[in-house]
Amino acid sequence: MTLCRDMKAKVSEVFKSIQGEGPYQGRPQVFVRFFGCNLKCRFCDTQLISHEVKTISDLLEDICKYSNYHSVSLTGGEPLLQLGFLKELVVSLKKKSINTYLETNGILADNLLEIIDNIDIIAMDFKLPSSTGMGGFWLEHKEFLKIARKTNVFIKAVITAETVKEDILKAAQIIKEASADTLFVLQPQNPYEDELAEKLRSFSYVCANEGLRFKVMAQMHKVLGIK
Repeated sequence: MTLCRDMKAKVSEVFKSIQGEGPYQGRPQVFVRFFGCNLKCRFCDTQLISHEVKTISDLLEDICKYSNYHSVSLTGGEPLLQLGFLKELVVSLKKKSINTYLETNGILADNLLEIIDNIDIIAMDFKLPSSTGMGGFWLEHKEFLKIARKTNVFIKAVITAETVKEDILKAAQIIKEASADTLFVLQPQNPYEDELAEKLRSFSYVCANEGLRFKVMAQMHKVLGIK
């Protein structure tokens, strides 16, 4: 496969920090934040207002400025929207023996299928309608998870004051049908962790009763006040 180093994408920022969410909390990563998203969740804490247009070569140069990190987090926005560029980027990273960590809203299954062989870890969001304020993506999440389970995947769902038990039960059923052993992370909306304690306790009982592997995990980078 000949790579097109002149292919371009909209990138908001590239920086090194620690992963603040899920089971890889505390791991140093290089974050590549892609511009643009196909959803508008009411709890979204990533407001992207600017970007640069970068080639594959530009981005590899940015990434290679850093050292001593666990993986490159491809985040956003929604990285899978810029599929052609992402497809070539992950091949380039694989050739350099750099681990790839895809952070995604978990609904673009066909796009994931195009790159799954070169993705090492997937952090898949489960967009609960009572949390997001949008309609449900139950079927999209199910199809996405069936593909994502081919590599190392975990699921996280943001828990807000509006999140309802019925959505947790529905998510549990889909996880059990599509990939029963996948870790399900309940992530309280920051900075409302204390107010959500009782709800998180209740949802933990639901997950336990459904036989899921699950954890309740706050956003470490928000607690520590770092990027």
